[in-house]
Amino acid sequence: MIEILNDAELARARDAGALVGDILQALKKRAVVGVNLLDLDRWTKQLIEDAGAVSCYVDYAPSFGRGPFGHYVCTAVNDAVLHGMPHDYALADGDLLTLDLAVTLRGISADAAISFIVGTARDPRDEAMIDTTERALAAAIAAARPGARIGDISDAIGTVLSAAGYPINLEFGGHGIGSTMHQDPHVANDGRPGRGYKLRPGLLLALEPWIMADTDELVTDADGWTLRSATGCRTAHTEHTIAITADGAEILTLPRN
Repeated sequence: MIEILNDAELARARDAGALVGDILQALKKRAVVGVNLLDLDRWTKQLIEDAGAVSCYVDYAPSFGRGPFGHYVCTAVNDAVLHGMPHDYALADGDLLTLDLAVTLRGISADAAISFIVGTARDPRDEAMIDTTERALAAAIAAARPGARIGDISDAIGTVLSAAGYPINLEFGGHGIGSTMHQDPHVANDGRPGRGYKLRPGLLLALEPWIMADTDELVTDADGWTLRSATGCRTAHTEHTIAITADGAEILTLPRN
């Protein structure tokens, strides 16, 4: 299913996106050395409920997970990159943490992710990896305009990731979003320009470049959800929800403060 939102729905999407951005920034400030991932999850639950929103994750049970997920935020640490299930772990100085959050507010969903270093950055390669995903996302957003194709976005992401020397996994990528979190079209993190669905105003996309330092192979934790690099290398993941407008792309998941 591909949804095209009307003006009233886009206004609600802006509210949902801003909420996701605000919560992620609040969590980033709280994610200091010694904080437990389960505390981050509890804080997320409270922030979502206080805003009158609904988690997209708690009851999420796709075919690839051992669902339902049962938590409010994905917390991926170091070699974990996607679907990181919160567990009893206290953050350590130098950890590379990814927080991935999706909520539904007034019937419209928004999805975003940030990667950052907890405490003191110990390896410049970690910061370079995060920067690469952010640059790839910026390139994808620049390519997202009416009349462009999904392949143009995928190519923009893949060009940045490949130029930086990172392998690219095509199993998981970006996606359409709207009244539900995951919709068509799929947006791979590499592709051929000029191919795929033609972008139209009112389309919402969650774009999410993610990389692993030295592999494109994933392994799944015993929890049935957390995806890690097969080699144990560090990882990074950056995501925004955007709306296609008549003028280009509007980023919906920027924080308001």
